[in-house]
Amino acid sequence: MENLIKKFGLLFLLLCLPYFIFTYISKGQHSFIELAVIGEKDHKIPEFSFLNQDSIIVTNLDYEDNIYIANFIYTTCPTICPTMTINMRYIQNKLKIYPNIKFLSHTVNPEYDSPSVLKKYAQKMRIDESNFNFVTGDKDEIYEIAKSYFVNVSEDELAPGGFLHSEFLVIVDKEGRVRSGYSNFVCNTCQATSKKYTLTCPSTGEKNTMKGNALGSYDGTKDFVIKDMIKDIKTLMAEYHEDVKVVRHEK
Repeated sequence: MENLIKKFGLLFLLLCLPYFIFTYISKGQHSFIELAVIGEKDHKIPEFSFLNQDSIIVTNLDYEDNIYIANFIYTTCPTICPTMTINMRYIQNKLKIYPNIKFLSHTVNPEYDSPSVLKKYAQKMRIDESNFNFVTGDKDEIYEIAKSYFVNVSEDELAPGGFLHSEFLVIVDKEGRVRSGYSNFVCNTCQATSKKYTLTCPSTGEKNTMKGNALGSYDGTKDFVIKDMIKDIKTLMAEYHEDVKVVRHEK
């Protein structure tokens, strides 16, 4: 009798375990760590109104109920901007099967980067513009809204190209809050506890984060960071129970 019970128990596991594993994975519930909310409790990206590469007004309402990735660039940037845009394109391609995700690049040089200039830049960078806006507008408004994303933007005649701006990409959730995963990096020379999102490593001068701290934003120039960012975006999608889109290929 005991052997019979064991056989039935083993048969039950063999038949049912694959189903439970499939259900567990397919529902996107394999990650139980929610992304951190960055900033004060009520902090959200404020209302905005800019002009995109097609001379269409883009506002925060166009991003309502969407997860989106934001950054700050300019088209004549001689250093990090092309890499940042290429990595934004990479993220876009990797997440194209998911609904409700958009991209937003602000120019920090609106006096030069007109809609037509931004359009040429988007085409040159081979961007799918269906969910990606490059925006220009009032310089003061752009520089002010950068603060709400917790990134730095400024003019500097001594900087290459005449502008200093953050290399970071930022995740914004459907409620307009800045979200972030947690650092897995430990700088061996930075062992002091800190509440800051980033620390400067004394040995390399690079900004790094202590393990377990919220990243706050993601270095848009580093491939391994971009891959981690994609994982974090998928985690955020799981919070909203987002399913993949069915992509049908026309015959």
